[in-house]
Amino acid sequence: MAGGKMRKEKTKAPPTASHYQGGISFHKSKGQHILKNPMLVDSIVQKSGIKSTDIILEIGPGTGNLTKKLLEAGKSVIAVELDSRMVLELTRRFQGTPFSNKLKVIQGDVLKTDLPYFDICVANIPYQISSPLTFKLLNHQPSFRCAVIMYQREFAMRLVAQPGDNLYCRLSVNTQLYARVSHLLKVGKNNFRPPPKVDSSVVRIEPRKPRPQVNPKEWDGFIRICFIRKNKTLGAIFRIKNVLSLLEKNYKTLQALNTSGAAEMDISGLGELGGGEQSVEMDADDDDDDEMEMEEDKEAANGRSEFKEKVAAVLKEKDFCDKRSSKLSQEEFLYLLSRFNMAGIHFS
Repeated sequence: MAGGKMRKEKTKAPPTASHYQGGISFHKSKGQHILKNPMLVDSIVQKSGIKSTDIILEIGPGTGNLTKKLLEAGKSVIAVELDSRMVLELTRRFQGTPFSNKLKVIQGDVLKTDLPYFDICVANIPYQISSPLTFKLLNHQPSFRCAVIMYQREFAMRLVAQPGDNLYCRLSVNTQLYARVSHLLKVGKNNFRPPPKVDSSVVRIEPRKPRPQVNPKEWDGFIRICFIRKNKTLGAIFRIKNVLSLLEKNYKTLQALNTSGAAEMDISGLGELGGGEQSVEMDADDDDDDEMEMEEDKEAANGRSEFKEKVAAVLKEKDFCDKRSSKLSQEEFLYLLSRFNMAGIHFS
């Protein structure tokens, strides 16, 4: 540049893609983070407690790093993979080896696939399907022995959270109703190619046998209401106008039909109060309850209805009125639901 120093233009380096040795690029948007640490793979297989007679379900096998170890440990592996490129790579990798007859690859979306019988599930899953996949597995019949799954760390810690923990939420309660859940190990982001933005954890899930005798829709409706504001007292939650209105509508409908469970309550309206699907995982619990308190005060000024008294009477047992969902155990939730049902108050 005349009369001055030439400015060096900064050139941006082209974006780099992480590749497997066969030349396959991985897509972060699809949750493709392949385990590259062989010691970690060995540790996961060891902690899974695989028997030589086990049929193993693997979800999202990718290029087969974990698959190889599973084939060595069990009787056979059923691998469900959505990406056709990975399916081809997986088939090529084990073609002509002693493992070829032990591996069955199913190409498709695991959430839309009818899963065959399996004894144990071991998987490094795309994190965006964590919640629906967990409950798909818990609803699978016949029941399997256990699942050892890699989750995003915060999601994993919500799964294992206990009453009183900061992360204890609807997800914790719903999962632990159907399974015993334990944390096995933390996994740093650098153990993957390409590395995700967050750390991960491996969790062991063992379905309860026999399954608890609970109406799933009834339970879900009840827990959804209890966790509208998990740190509010149950007495305050069940005084909310919208909650009472929905429960009373359901109560009157069931009375009119003279049957239990013949009608289903529409609880979609609770979404605005924090009971929407997103709160299954996050359960954000803010303190902005001014609108809630105003509704309670207005209702109190108009006098307590007969139905409101009925709800309050249930909550007075064992002082549930002053307790908070964030600190209630599984047994306490089950007991309270049964007392509501005995009083003719249903949630589905």
